[in-house]
Amino acid sequence: MKVTKEFTRIENSAVKLTATVSKEDVAEGYKKTLAKYSKNLQLPGFRKGHVPANVLEQKYGDSLKMESVGDIIDESLNEIFKEDDAKDIRPLPYSQPRLENDKLPEFDTSKDLTYTVVYDVFPKVEVTNFKGITVKEPQVKVGDEELNNELKAIQERNAMVIDKKDGDPVEKDNIVTVDYKELNDDGSVAEGSERQDFVFTVGSGENIYKFDDEVLGMKKNETKEITKTYAADDADKDLAGKTKKISVTVKAVKIRNLPELDDDLAQDVNEKFKTLDDLKKDIMLNLETAKNRKVAEMKNQSLLDQLVEKNPVDLPASMVAAEKESRWNMMAQQFRTSPEQLEKMVLASGQSKDAMLDQWTGNSEKMLKSRLIVDTLLREKNISVTPEEIDAQYEKIASENGMTVEEVKEHYKDPKTKEYLIDDTKENKLFDELYKEVKVEKGDKMTFADLFKNER
Repeated sequence: MKVTKEFTRIENSAVKLTATVSKEDVAEGYKKTLAKYSKNLQLPGFRKGHVPANVLEQKYGDSLKMESVGDIIDESLNEIFKEDDAKDIRPLPYSQPRLENDKLPEFDTSKDLTYTVVYDVFPKVEVTNFKGITVKEPQVKVGDEELNNELKAIQERNAMVIDKKDGDPVEKDNIVTVDYKELNDDGSVAEGSERQDFVFTVGSGENIYKFDDEVLGMKKNETKEITKTYAADDADKDLAGKTKKISVTVKAVKIRNLPELDDDLAQDVNEKFKTLDDLKKDIMLNLETAKNRKVAEMKNQSLLDQLVEKNPVDLPASMVAAEKESRWNMMAQQFRTSPEQLEKMVLASGQSKDAMLDQWTGNSEKMLKSRLIVDTLLREKNISVTPEEIDAQYEKIASENGMTVEEVKEHYKDPKTKEYLIDDTKENKLFDELYKEVKVEKGDKMTFADLFKNER
């Protein structure tokens, strides 16, 4: 097929392609369409496969021409995109070329056929501007406070929950079981407010009406009417600035009997620990590992954010849409439902699909740009990893997680899982290289808890 073509790059990483197919190929394409229907169509008065072309044209002329135009355009596009000079401007898999203005070109077998299509291409990514980039590294120390918090959590996880003696009052940190209901001004129960056998830890605030302080001193089987006024700026909009009357009945009061911090507890946690000191050393190692991993993650994200800002990437609309759809499908899997049902649930809650995506997965465009920049730099800097470097990663993972190297290798024996490790190792090498090109300074001092507060 004889085709002339002209490519024009337009905004949002899209391309406008204008192609002209020779009139000889147009006439040949139309003949193919006629021959196909003449061979397979059966009309009254004619044997199958013997319908004259002029009869077909009289009866189905417009439809045949439209189909022929579509076939000619498809065939010419296939030929165009097979050529080597089109490899950098081929359409994305999820961006099929569409006719400009959605209008078919005029069809005349005696003339050349010219059409224009628009489609999205892979964006050009150039990472050249590193000027003025400063990455601040948070200063975080892990000490006795963090160790003691972890030990307390271990005690609570290994605690025995026992009933308090009848007649003993409710105290902070007790585990209580209550029945409660909101009362209207006339003493009737507010519809939908009644709960039975609700369990919470006093002082945690993990009850709708936040009556932790009000149940202090109550005893088992005691009922109390509570009148509580909530602050105007209360986080719960249904409570903010209002006064509620709640009836609460305490049905059970329990305490956590914490185990002693000793060698026996350490051995209960894991048989690999012989003494409490062994457990403490392991906790400190894990805390340091978590801190270092989080600090590195924050540094890398800061660097990427600045690279995205200084090196604009023109994202095609179809790429952003495909990214969001992929994230939406992953969210549906997490919620164990279908994407369609998830959208109904989100709309019913008064939110939008895009708002929910941003809330759960972050800014899709920003994250997509970051990934494109990383992929580009990996190629440009020819970052690769050797088998020896992967073996070193196995040893590092084993050391950080209290595993043997053989156990780590077993975990990564699946090729796809190992590929994740390889990719992660490549990215770490890339960032090591990038930090040689930018300024790294000490950042603000930060507690270990603050380092992870946004992940709670």
